[in-house]
Amino acid sequence: MAKKKAQKKSKKKVARKPLKKAAPKDALLAAVRGAEHRYIGHVRLDVGRAGAARVKRMIYPPGFHWAKDMKPVTGTELCMHAHVGFLARGEIHIEYADGCIVEHKAPQVVAIDPGHDGWVVGKEPAVMIEIDFEGDTASKLGMPDSHRHS
Repeated sequence: MAKKKAQKKSKKKVARKPLKKAAPKDALLAAVRGAEHRYIGHVRLDVGRAGAARVKRMIYPPGFHWAKDMKPVTGTELCMHAHVGFLARGEIHIEYADGCIVEHKAPQVVAIDPGHDGWVVGKEPAVMIEIDFEGDTASKLGMPDSHRHS
């Protein structure tokens, strides 16, 4: 009978503290599996292939300004790459050589012609998901090779 009492005591449930939930990771900033990772002019760039296109996640830090951060890398007066995609976070200011100014604020679909300067507005990083065809982005997507008004 003593044996049965010992068994009953061992079956007694012990109150446990609930497990703390880990803080959820921000998927928008998390490492992208299967992508090539690098930094260019303070921009975090993750690139993956999808058919003939590249899918890029670009994280522009607060304070990023193309003229300051990328001009020394590219050696051109303005960014001559077309950017097409989705601004998922943050705000960017784009200026073209003709004085045209465009503001983009997430969430927003964007199409930025070649021939621009730009910077992050505010204290939050700008996160953009882009589709590109390397040097052929503008022509393959039917965009002008430089900004102009219609």
